[in-house]
Amino acid sequence: MGSTKLCSLFLCVAGALLAQRGTTPSTLKALPGFDPTAIDRAVSPCTNFYQYACGTWLKNNPIPSDQSSWGRFDELQEHNREVLHQIAEKDAQPSSSRTAIEQKVGDYWAACMDESRINSVGTEPLKAELARIAAMQGKAELAVTVARLHEIGVNVLFNLSSGQDFKDSTEVIANVDQAGLGLPERDYYFKEDDRSKEIRKEYLKHLAAIFRLLGSPAAEADAKAEGIMKFETALAKGSLDVTSRRDPAKVYHRMPLEQLQTMAPAFDWSGYLKAVKAPEIHDLNVAVPEFFKAMDALIKNPDSADVKNYLVWHYVHNQAPLLPAAFVNENFRFYRTVLTGTKEMRPRWKRCIQLEDNELGEALGQEYVNRTFGQEGKQRTLEMVHLLEAALGQDIQKLDWMSPATKQRAMEKLHAITNKIGFPEKWKDYSTVAIKRDDAIGNSRRASQFEFHRDLGKIGKPIDRLEWQMTPPTVNAYYDPQMNNINFPAGILQPPFFMREGDDAVNFGAIGAVIGHELTHGFDDQGRQFDAKGNLADWWTAEDGKAFDQRSECFVNQYGGYKAGDVNLNGKLTLGENSADAGGIRIAYMALKAKLAGKPQPKIDGFTPEQRFYLGFAQIWCENARPEQERLQATTDPHSLPQYRVNGTVSNLSDFASAFSCKEGQPMVREKSCRTW
Repeated sequence: MGSTKLCSLFLCVAGALLAQRGTTPSTLKALPGFDPTAIDRAVSPCTNFYQYACGTWLKNNPIPSDQSSWGRFDELQEHNREVLHQIAEKDAQPSSSRTAIEQKVGDYWAACMDESRINSVGTEPLKAELARIAAMQGKAELAVTVARLHEIGVNVLFNLSSGQDFKDSTEVIANVDQAGLGLPERDYYFKEDDRSKEIRKEYLKHLAAIFRLLGSPAAEADAKAEGIMKFETALAKGSLDVTSRRDPAKVYHRMPLEQLQTMAPAFDWSGYLKAVKAPEIHDLNVAVPEFFKAMDALIKNPDSADVKNYLVWHYVHNQAPLLPAAFVNENFRFYRTVLTGTKEMRPRWKRCIQLEDNELGEALGQEYVNRTFGQEGKQRTLEMVHLLEAALGQDIQKLDWMSPATKQRAMEKLHAITNKIGFPEKWKDYSTVAIKRDDAIGNSRRASQFEFHRDLGKIGKPIDRLEWQMTPPTVNAYYDPQMNNINFPAGILQPPFFMREGDDAVNFGAIGAVIGHELTHGFDDQGRQFDAKGNLADWWTAEDGKAFDQRSECFVNQYGGYKAGDVNLNGKLTLGENSADAGGIRIAYMALKAKLAGKPQPKIDGFTPEQRFYLGFAQIWCENARPEQERLQATTDPHSLPQYRVNGTVSNLSDFASAFSCKEGQPMVREKSCRTW
């Protein structure tokens, strides 16, 4: 989850759920759910509800030195890491009784944690590939070199993957997309504000530092850094910005392979596809044609020093987490301290757990699920999902701006949504991945190769609707518009998001709003462009489409007025997440009211059920963040900052105003409220 806090087809979104159960180690304390002591009672809920709900928590939970932000999501992620830590430590103990999965989990961990061996080996594991890059000559060898790098997860120049065809979601085709930038987003290469200039200056220093660690004299390292910056700036110029990429039509250009070869003739596409052992490809999606034209201009001379230095830089950067300490420290200095303000590196065990979760997540995750979730957790979650789906259906039917024809299509799509909860029904088979106790970099490369070829192997095959895009311990959730399903990993289905024995009002405000959020993504500015079968198709009447866009513009203007330091939030980039927050909480409130109908509604901790509902929602977003992190999020992330996810959402809700007796003119009551769903 990190700073993103949650994912859909192109971007990320939020989900949360279930209480701890099973055999979680007794040394781990259960995380609290709703916390009345977190409230700052010196602040009026009608003035700043986020500060009211979270103020004391914010005061008592400063950001740890190894974090760029610290919130309730991070608390749970740390908790999950410790569960994984205990699993990895147990599996790392050599034993003839270890299963194949335990051997891979344990030996990957042991190799990653053997820092003394990694330091003693030095850059030796890099030398063969560095020599091949240095000797590279001509178009054919460039293609083979790029293929080798892509196999081990180094996305130089572009990215190749499989994916459902936007116009026929039953067909899996190849996708090529923009990639290969070292800065967070293409606009970082062009913005002229002081902070952006400083980041580019620090990036140059970082590039030069890496080449000095590889043995280049200072002046030579500086020259290489300048060349890479020019190369990447040209790539960035052809790249699509993060806001434009929200529009599916702008990243869908299906064409014959021959057309791509004509578009970018300086690259040997047939040689590359042969080298990566891709299935036979006739047509593919070229996500951003202008990017490949820009790339082509840069590689007309594949033997140039700039091309080779660019490949070296990205190769070493990709391998940096498992290189000697000097590389790790320099990588941290730029990507964590400069970009996010983090003061101190996380302990090695946390970094190794994160790497293993990334590369062997469904191996590491199997015992995690047994310890923390289980079948009971899955069933309880599904029950709540069904209540939320019913509420969304009622909401759609009551809309006064949508025609009966579009409502019918919307209901068809809603009824077609499938739910994946907790963990996969079918686990990935890692039996072909060789994991060695004394080969940290080799383990990472082999795991990356496995995943790369597994992904390409889907091209031309039937859709696997059981596959997950997140690992079980992940504190996140997502909606996939082409699969038309919602996905809630076990990692987020725990307190503080859902308490098994907890109060319905709090649970519906926390996890209920998140479930509603994910369901609403099927009907946001992106999701609404896909039909019930997951095909990119316009199923709206022209009048309804116009009415939706008018209501969406309200959110664009509202959130575009919020700031992170000196930077305004991007209302268009965050539109889908903001409208999903607004729709999700409305749907959750409807579901809660239906469940509580006819039942006594006593106060708990001095709060009515309605008040507890909104406090449950607000408290999952309590977070402190460094200014650098907030600025990075505001410029690259489709999610608004936590205080705006809370205050921006509730200030549009008349039910919130009623719950806390807020009056017109107070900050938490917008004069013109925004609403789609």
